[in-house]
Amino acid sequence: MKQWYESLFENYGKKYDNENFTQGTIGECDFIEKEINFNKSIKIIDIGCGTGRHSIELAKRGYEVTGIDLSESQLERAEEKAKAQNLQIDFQKHDARQLPFKNKFDLAIMLCEGAFPLMETDEMNYEILRNASNSLKPSSKLIFTTLNGLFPLFNSIDSFCASTKEGNATYGSNTFDLMTFRDYNITTVEDDFGDKKELECNERYYVPSEITWLLKSCGFKTIDIYGAKLGAFSRDDKLTKDDFEMLVIAEK
Repeated sequence: MKQWYESLFENYGKKYDNENFTQGTIGECDFIEKEINFNKSIKIIDIGCGTGRHSIELAKRGYEVTGIDLSESQLERAEEKAKAQNLQIDFQKHDARQLPFKNKFDLAIMLCEGAFPLMETDEMNYEILRNASNSLKPSSKLIFTTLNGLFPLFNSIDSFCASTKEGNATYGSNTFDLMTFRDYNITTVEDDFGDKKELECNERYYVPSEITWLLKSCGFKTIDIYGAKLGAFSRDDKLTKDDFEMLVIAEK
């Protein structure tokens, strides 16, 4: 049986590109470039690349990028967009829990919850971090965003989702479980064919200390965590309880 995140991304490439949460690509890639000192010789893997928005923007800037995703329709859309701009990007279909790469990349990115906090168990989420780590060379970097576990302790996820409903996807009936730090909700999206899908989703929120411990156990030595502002990532943004997402920068 398909998991909710597999169903969600089926035939959703075009509409996905118009969602509010996908509009920060340029600023996010500006931040990534600064983090790698504009070094064009490095190899980048974009895990959970979706329709390839970060892969495409980085390739446009002259970087060698491999984009991986579980969704065939998202990858098809990514390839279509790259081809239209005459860009050579290696898009591959893989499960982020089982990546075939070993010591191959200098930077891994996982942005906009492309893979990491969506898995149905903590063990599966951990496998994604472990596989990202295995894909990286020594002295490399992982940059990702994930859901901030401090947010639901102090704020209503339901109210937050209601306030960001301008896009096509809507979220409701949120129930946050304090024992597991998982938010259960009903997500409704209209796909590229105009068909409405109602999905029972659950996503894992993480507190900074958990992320730090998980990454250390994957071999990362330096872990920095900040608030993630859409399209405006910065090391100046200290993580607060009001940040819905956190930005994580880990170095081996």
